[in-house]
Amino acid sequence: MSMSNNNAIEFKHVKFTYPDSKKAVLKDVNFVVKKGSWTSLIGHNGSGKSTISKLINGLLLPDENSDSKITVLGTNVTAENIWDIREKVGIVFQNPDNQFVGATVGDDVAFGLENRGVPRQEMIKIVRNVLSEVGMLEYIDSEPANLSGGQKQRIAIAGILAVEPQIIILDESTSMLDPSGRKQILKIIIELMKKKQLTVVSITHDIDEANMADSVIVLNDGEIIDQDSPVKIFNKTTMLKQIGLDIPFTNKLILALDKSGVSVPQNLRTKDELKQYLCQLNLKI
Repeated sequence: MSMSNNNAIEFKHVKFTYPDSKKAVLKDVNFVVKKGSWTSLIGHNGSGKSTISKLINGLLLPDENSDSKITVLGTNVTAENIWDIREKVGIVFQNPDNQFVGATVGDDVAFGLENRGVPRQEMIKIVRNVLSEVGMLEYIDSEPANLSGGQKQRIAIAGILAVEPQIIILDESTSMLDPSGRKQILKIIIELMKKKQLTVVSITHDIDEANMADSVIVLNDGEIIDQDSPVKIFNKTTMLKQIGLDIPFTNKLILALDKSGVSVPQNLRTKDELKQYLCQLNLKI
């Protein structure tokens, strides 16, 4: 069956085992990510989340002699075409310090462009544009080591934007940031996603971050146990508790209010939405 034009990523019967292990990390994994959507993968350490991100980018390939098939933007991920795939997919990793190769912010953002032979004047223009998009143009001549964690992740995002990927993978990209830095990064990603029609895949332990996505995939022990909207996923409290996952703060508040006799719609996802609803409810009372 051919891949739908509306699908950015498709996994079919994907199995993966690391060379030094006998146990499969992924067991018959099937899912679809729609173009222009934000999909969050949640699950405990060892559930297979980061392995999936590396398979999307061709850093890893599925087990041989299996029915595994991964399609990214209409192209099957194989050893022969991984470089084509990597031009379309960018990854922002957990530790920003591991992503820098340039002496200055500008040099670092230009690195991918230099590798592609982009003319210097065009390169300078692109670097300045993407740094502006992440609010870091004033740091173009700064040394990355002197920046905060949130600023470093913004530079990492700029470096990826410079080469114009269609898919961005956030592999625990906000886990080392304080709440303020995390909020800034997610705000930037959401704005860029809308502006550039990007597809975002977020690998995260942060349930509140996952709650911002269009779709949530729940992984447990190498298997997908559910994929649905955040509203539906995080209302399945029994399922999540069984595999040791929490629910977002907003959902906890809604449950507490419900127990207190205050009926609240289950489709509210953020604290601001909940606050607005309660204010309206208070006015009616």
